[in-house]
Amino acid sequence: MAERDPGDWMWGDALDVLARAERLHRQLFQPSAGPSRQVHWEPPVDVLETPSHVLIIAALPGVSEGAIQLSIDGAFLVIAGERTVPAELRTAVIHRLELPQGRFERRVSLPQGRYDQIQRQVLNGCLVVSLRKVA
Repeated sequence: MAERDPGDWMWGDALDVLARAERLHRQLFQPSAGPSRQVHWEPPVDVLETPSHVLIIAALPGVSEGAIQLSIDGAFLVIAGERTVPAELRTAVIHRLELPQGRFERRVSLPQGRYDQIQRQVLNGCLVVSLRKVA
């Protein structure tokens, strides 16, 4: 049996701990919303930076592009919207229900800088947001 490189599993464990800590931080320090704006779930995101752009990819399967709102709030990109419950769910016998439904919101911390263009597209169930950096 081949021995695993300690650097590989330690790095993976460290990333898992950081992800859990960030989720807990968002849950504990999220400002309370009014009843009509109550957030039910947060989509997972990736944030990537190139020399000219910052890309944010949010997993939003089953959410139409028209149901997604984007805004910049200080140093955060806010992705919000709602995944509506399919009509079949109201009368179906549910054997498994894993996809979150209802209102979602995610505040994504942006790298320091200024941005002058925001482009978005929905691709393969993901929202891809591109922010062009200002030199």
